[in-house]
Amino acid sequence: EVDAFIKDDRPEAYAELVESLLNSPHYGEHWARYWLDLVRYAESNSFERDNPKPFVWRYRDYVIQAFNRDVPYDQFIREQLAGDELPQPTKDALIATGFYRLGAWDDEPADPLQARYDELDDIITTTAQGFLGLTMNCCRCHDHKLDPIPQADYYRFLAFFAGTERYGLRSDDSVYQRSIRNIATPEEQAAFQQQLSEHNAKVDQLRAELDAAEARMQEHLVGGEKDDFKRDSVRLDVIRHHIGKHITQAEFDVYASTRKQWTDLRNHPPRSADQALCIKESGSTPPATRILGRGNPHVPGDEVQPGFPEVLGMPTPSITPLADGSSSGRRRVLADWIASPENPLTARVMVNRIWQGHFGRGIVRSSNNFGLQGDRPTHPQLLDWLAAEFVEHGWSIKHLHRLILMSSTYLMSSSANEKALANDPQNDLFWRFDMRRLRAEEIRDSILAVNGSLNLDKLYGPSMYPDIPAEVMAGQSRPGANWEKSSEEEKRRRSIYIHIKRSLTVPLMAAFDVADADFTCPVRFATTQPTQALGMLNSEFLNQQARVMAEHARQQAGNEPARQVDFCLHQTLQRTPTQAEIDRGVQLMQNLQQQQQLSADQALQNFCLLALNLNEFIYLD
Repeated sequence: EVDAFIKDDRPEAYAELVESLLNSPHYGEHWARYWLDLVRYAESNSFERDNPKPFVWRYRDYVIQAFNRDVPYDQFIREQLAGDELPQPTKDALIATGFYRLGAWDDEPADPLQARYDELDDIITTTAQGFLGLTMNCCRCHDHKLDPIPQADYYRFLAFFAGTERYGLRSDDSVYQRSIRNIATPEEQAAFQQQLSEHNAKVDQLRAELDAAEARMQEHLVGGEKDDFKRDSVRLDVIRHHIGKHITQAEFDVYASTRKQWTDLRNHPPRSADQALCIKESGSTPPATRILGRGNPHVPGDEVQPGFPEVLGMPTPSITPLADGSSSGRRRVLADWIASPENPLTARVMVNRIWQGHFGRGIVRSSNNFGLQGDRPTHPQLLDWLAAEFVEHGWSIKHLHRLILMSSTYLMSSSANEKALANDPQNDLFWRFDMRRLRAEEIRDSILAVNGSLNLDKLYGPSMYPDIPAEVMAGQSRPGANWEKSSEEEKRRRSIYIHIKRSLTVPLMAAFDVADADFTCPVRFATTQPTQALGMLNSEFLNQQARVMAEHARQQAGNEPARQVDFCLHQTLQRTPTQAEIDRGVQLMQNLQQQQQLSADQALQNFCLLALNLNEFIYLD
């Protein structure tokens, strides 16, 4: 693709490239990751047990699909904050309310009331910072120290969420009762019932076969206990000891196999394919919301009603509960206000995030904080113009991408000059493109892409589980718990599909500053630390991918070392390597064979590992 673009000298070639990338299904996979960082997306609950969140991957898929379909941003807001309160909510709208279930959850809190307000604070923090760029969480205990937001505003904002049910109580079963919705259509539900009936019939059939076999075996027991066979878990070696010679080994093997099938089926009944982790409300009348003395839930003060921050000059909202009494309607009012074109913050905050995604930093660098403590915009008029353009074009995110990608600012080189560096060393004026290191997911996906093994065919669906070293697993309170085994094909999927367990991060991702899912993450910082080089050179994953790349090079370039080096550098650097670079690569491979007694294949693998560690591969300039 790079070669084809370079050879295409038509004026419209770049615009066509932009359109092809925006229309790619992988566009949503890339841009969804920024949003998932922002809403602290994870697939486990944190705390001691860190159990998985059922069906939460549907929210991730919803975000990917929303970006791919260019769902208007105002609709995107309404679906996440109040999808269940919309008229005739769609399946996507219900899935979108999984936004509320992404945070950490303590299933055994010492103080349940404190834990409840901690959960609400997490929702307030993520909502206010994510959609509005406001640090309202600073007002939980007192008036904001810098911004004109009193403590009462915090609790008025909290009142919009007061009717939401908790994620769960003290067991995972309660999560299914409080947070799981069946979102299947009548046709899908009928198909599931048919599947369930067939499953139950098979379980009953196997149980009948076991009963018959056990009855025959009882006739040959000597001194055995009849009740042994009715236990859920039977020690087959004990049964074998008591069975007489009239039961053959073949008959016993059939019995053991049947019992295993019955146990597996009974323990793994089919679940509806269309269940999702969603928000629920306790009814049309939420509990009263009171201002808490210094944020202490055991010191309630004056009662407050739902309301918007006073500094924005909005009137007290009128709220009507849903006609069926299932919900208070409060979150719909909040969502409509946030998604309103008249809201002075929403469009500016999102425009700034898109700009940040392209340039590495926003027009307002503190993209979660548009308050007095945040950074001033470097180009306020540009921010205002982009926000107005965003709203006027139907809140289309792809329209924003086109504007930015077609601009001369985006097309700037990363090359510097002495005069410009002296006048603007921080590049606040965007006179050049800032070189940046690839994000953790981009590094892993690029490695798989250049060696030809990246699985781009499967989009969406349950997450996959990469291999994690046993030494890392050993550090868990329950080593290996809730970390499944994925097929080799699954493990080659894009990194956005990696299962995110809060207490267990894939080492390569952790080394390259993957987002901390306990908090909203507006921007990732690129650190430099020894574990990055150690992992890139010595980890089993990198060495395995180097072996795959070496085999790919042999298939594409043959056994000639110069052609192999040329191919590997072309893949990793996405440009034609110089003759000097090829010569150095060939010399390195020869030295490895002569001085380290490596075979030609091993030398090529080592060169591939080196190519994957080049700065030009890891950094985008």
